[in-house]
Amino acid sequence: MIRRNRILRTSPAIRAMVAETILTPSDFIAPLFVTEGENVKEEISSMPGYFRYSLDLTVQEAKELWTLGIKSVLLFVKAPDNVKDNKGTEAVNPNGLMQRSIRAIKAAIPEMVVMTDVALDPYSSYGHDGIVEGTEILNDATVEVLARMSLSHAQAGADFIAPSDMMDGRILAIRNILEENGFDKVGIMAYSAKYASCFYGPFRDALDSAPGFGDKKSYQMDYANSREAIRETLMDIEEGADIVMVKPAMAYMDIIRIIKDRTTVPVSAYHVSGEYAMIKAAAQNGWLNEEKAIIESLTSLKRAGADLIATYFAKDAAKLLQR
Repeated sequence: MIRRNRILRTSPAIRAMVAETILTPSDFIAPLFVTEGENVKEEISSMPGYFRYSLDLTVQEAKELWTLGIKSVLLFVKAPDNVKDNKGTEAVNPNGLMQRSIRAIKAAIPEMVVMTDVALDPYSSYGHDGIVEGTEILNDATVEVLARMSLSHAQAGADFIAPSDMMDGRILAIRNILEENGFDKVGIMAYSAKYASCFYGPFRDALDSAPGFGDKKSYQMDYANSREAIRETLMDIEEGADIVMVKPAMAYMDIIRIIKDRTTVPVSAYHVSGEYAMIKAAAQNGWLNEEKAIIESLTSLKRAGADLIATYFAKDAAKLLQR
């Protein structure tokens, strides 16, 4: 026997020395759910251990994430029902909860990379990602609002706009409005391959944003398709995306690898709420070791090609990596 592969697995030190994939806290994007009020911390029932925070506590949470080495947060807001409509009025409000959240976090931690969700579902009386007419989600009318929404985020101090709606042409519209208004240093992280997935359920509980009728299959992608993901991603890059995203993550590692191999921009993956909830539920039932499952799943996503990982385990994983 001339080749003994197990030599390189002999000890923890040797395994660490030859590891092909290294996970670090700076790989993570931490999603934060913001709600109105003061000193509010509400656990999301379908996401054990994850919370909606009022703005004051959101800033505290962001500060803790920064001390753990996490360099980026992705903001989502829970809009009160009384501000929801079919026009996106609150989405472009310069004093809306999202805009106030951006300003507060950037004031408290200027170096933190603040990314902002751009979609209309949290603000929609219908729970859809766009303007509704009858049973149709209007593309071009929605894109116009998304562009103005993105500009309001940039004016508040956002570093990256993260459009998650999957409307056609929205990346170009956002890039144009940013350039026209002097925000040429604001980046775009496009949800380029966002699939119509059952794994988003807990997230919709978090923001009360489930569609009021039908589903989102007319704009989110069919999970049976992979070539479509390449087409969508290449178009987003051509229109001005700086980072592209695959969502969900664990059930779509093949898509992450395809996109990684076909592009030269950073690739992010969104380890979504349902994937988080499955690990939590299995761990609570004693079916697996939660800490090991967290690190293994996140390392696997990076191995598949994700340069950045948006994950609800960001804080836990950062702490585990310090051990």
